[in-house]
Amino acid sequence: MDYVLNSENSKIKNVLDSVAQFEVQIRYTHIDRKDDTVYFTDYDFQVDSLNYFYPASTVKFPATVATLEKLKENDSINRNTRFYIEGDSVETTFTKAITEIFAVSNNSANNRLIEFLGQDDLNKRMRNRGIAPIRIAHRLGFDYDDTATRPLVIYLNDSTTANYTGTINATPKPLNINRIQKGIGFYEEDSLMHEPFNFKLKNYYPIQTQHALLKRIIFPEKFAREQRFNLSQEQRDFLLTAMSKTPRQAGYDSDSFYDGYNKFFMFGDTKENIPEHIKIYNKIGGAYGTLTDSAYIIDSKNKVEFMLTATILVNKNGIFNDDDYEYETIGIPFLAELGRQFYSYELTHKENSKQ
Repeated sequence: MDYVLNSENSKIKNVLDSVAQFEVQIRYTHIDRKDDTVYFTDYDFQVDSLNYFYPASTVKFPATVATLEKLKENDSINRNTRFYIEGDSVETTFTKAITEIFAVSNNSANNRLIEFLGQDDLNKRMRNRGIAPIRIAHRLGFDYDDTATRPLVIYLNDSTTANYTGTINATPKPLNINRIQKGIGFYEEDSLMHEPFNFKLKNYYPIQTQHALLKRIIFPEKFAREQRFNLSQEQRDFLLTAMSKTPRQAGYDSDSFYDGYNKFFMFGDTKENIPEHIKIYNKIGGAYGTLTDSAYIIDSKNKVEFMLTATILVNKNGIFNDDDYEYETIGIPFLAELGRQFYSYELTHKENSKQ
């Protein structure tokens, strides 16, 4: 960890020299393999579940896992079942929604899964597997904090539909942790409010929780049966494929959705294609000036693998909802270089171990 944090690269050094301003948190896992057994060594920098950051679209990862688990429990529907949300004209499938979530972080796709799950069921499924603390309270992309979910209209076949009823979920309680109020002001519609922005009713999904979910999906065999999600091998294979696909591999225009669009670590600041021998299984998030990535990175050619979860806040003027954030100039370059530095460390460590 010190090897990276002490880097003289300006993309890292300029952030860490003012680390309090950027509210950086990092968890890195070094992975060793011996006799078919995997060993983890975790390293933390400023990781603290009591220091709030807005998780943005990273919450879509638990939504996809919970959806697949719930589908496995249902005999009448599966991930290829067509459906639409009552009052919505868009027909989709769970396969398409999950693919869109990882390829381009589609908010509407995520919100359809929330309607299927309900916030209470989603949170309960995570906590039952030891994925905590977590609190998914609202949908993404617009102010729709209704605790009631809308019914799904399910296609049982080409001509027969059935309603999958909605649920009433608990009203979220205000979070009482550190840094829940941020900045000096925020926009509410067109009006500037001269007071900190309060995240007390927002989603809560801290670094260690994100990292724990990633570990359970990538390395389920490392956990007791009651801590593993009830997914079939086919479901897990599909999930891993969706997580690792770049937008172009999922059929999106590569000019608008380049490889690094959904892979902040290592490639977020370049529009070049990711080499075929490097796979990144991850979920990014970006909103309210906060950028986060949680990833398992593997280089099959050089036998390098590690896990990395990190977040950074880039909001120099302290105003939220003004769309004036330093994503492209500070945040994404920091996360990209962070990934490269850890990759370089792992590569050097691998070469030294051979000597």
